[in-house]
Parts: sequence; structure tokens; C-alpha cells
Amino acid sequence: MSDLSDPIRTSDNRFIRKAMKRPLLEKDYELDLARKWRDKKDHKSMHILVMAYAKLVISAASKYRHYGLTNADLIQEGNIGLMQAAERFDPERGVRFSTYANWWIRASIQDHILRNWSIVRTGTTAAHKSLFFKLRRLRTQIGEADGGALTDAGRQKIADTIGVTVKDVIVMEQRLSGSDQSLNSLLADDADTEAIEFVVDTRPTPEQVAISCHDRVVMTRWLNVALNELSTRERFIILKRRLKEEGTTLEELGSLLGVSKERVRQIEHRALSKLKQSLQSTTESHKDMLESSLV
Repeated sequence: MSDLSDPIRTSDNRFIRKAMKRPLLEKDYELDLARKWRDKKDHKSMHILVMAYAKLVISAASKYRHYGLTNADLIQEGNIGLMQAAERFDPERGVRFSTYANWWIRASIQDHILRNWSIVRTGTTAAHKSLFFKLRRLRTQIGEADGGALTDAGRQKIADTIGVTVKDVIVMEQRLSGSDQSLNSLLADDADTEAIEFVVDTRPTPEQVAISCHDRVVMTRWLNVALNELSTRERFIILKRRLKEEGTTLEELGSLLGVSKERVRQIEHRALSKLKQSLQSTTESHKDMLESSLV
């Protein structure tokens, strides 16, 4: 089928052809463009700088095609990395923009692959990312590139090379050799039952949510009633010590109230006993009312 029948593919091919024809920039011209963008936010200079190195994106994207993502998506992510490189590039560091941009392009493409490779996270540390992208090459280097399971010795060698555990290698090996299964896939060819029907929903039911909200409202009201039965000083200590996200220390309260921290502790203990007694009494009264209503 001709590319003309696919506008998106045609546009991608046009971008690739134009990018590959553009010559690389001379060092002095490149630095001049980078300074104009950094100091004056000259968008024209930034555009020339970025487009001159778009071929780096195409080259990087071609190296990651075997991960199952479309070339267009990889190029798009690489372009994002290229734009980030232009935004952060410091022309005074003595590094060519192409060298700096290459790192950002690869990082952007690799992050995109990791986000889309599997519903199950493949790992977020630098070592796990390195393991993900180097496992195939390392298998070849140790002579175990036949696609089968790695030997114990091979796993240990890869783990030592990357700086991860053997368990990490095993998990990554399993994920790269498998694929995600749709929850809507049929359990058998001659059945109408989908896998999603056997997934347990551990979230609370609407009834449980409603009951929980009601209980919180009731307990808050009972607690307020119990607090109002305390003295002013007892209530102040309980509010500061028990009902704040970061409770005030005994020393701080003693300083505020002009008493020792031991005295504050005694008042707090007495107040907690009163609260417990009041809440127990309220709970028992509420229980008696419910039982009476059911008779």
C-alpha cells in the first residue's frame, strides 16, 4: 500500500527525509545559536539548533524498534528529549550540543518504553533500567542468546555486571519473555467467560463507605460532647497533645501553663480517663436505645 494512503506515515516519512538532509552545525555557529536562545529566548535560533540535530532522534529511535512500539511514537518521545536538551543546554560548558542532546534523547525514549512496556512496573532505579535495556546484549556476550531460560551462572554474571540481585535478573527475564494478557480475554476458546470476571474487587462497597462515613460523623459528635465535659486546662492539653498531627511535647505545654511536665502528664492521664468513661457511657446509652427500638 502506498504511503499516500496513510497521512500520518506520510508526514513521518517527510520529517525523516528532511531531518536526514540537514547538515550538522559548525561549532561556533552552534554556540552562537545556543547563546541567543539562552540569553534572548530567540525562538528562531532554538528552532535551527533543534532541527539540525533531529537526525539524532531518528537514529536513536531506530535502535529501540525491537521493543514493540511504533517508530512514530519513539521519534515523538525523542523529539521531547531534544527539546529538553535545548532548554537546559549551557554553551559555556565546553560540550557540543549533539553530545548533550544524545543523552536526553535516549533518556526520553527509554522512559517512554518503560512506561508502555508492561502494566507491571519493570523497575525505577538506574540499575533496573540498565538491566531492562542491556539484558539481550548481555545474554549474547555470555553465550546464552538462544531465547531459552538463563542458566544460574549466566544470571549471576549478569547480576554482577549490572549491579542488581539474581532475583532482579530472574524477574526481568520473565517479564521480557512474556506479554501482558487482556482482562477481556476468554478463559477458553469455547467459553464466554472473561478473565476479568474472576478479578476480586477489594474496594469497600457503597454500603460500607456510607456506614463508615456515618460512624465517623457520630464518633466526632460523641468526642466533642466528651471534650466539653473536661475542664479548660484538660481540654487544652488533649487538643494540643492528642488531636494535632504533631502533638505538643510535655515540656512545651508545661512552659505554656506554668507547671512541670510531670504535672502536665498527670492532667493528661486524668483527662483521658474522663474521655474514655464518657465515650463508654455514651456508647452504652446508644446501644440501649437501639435495643429498645427493636423490641
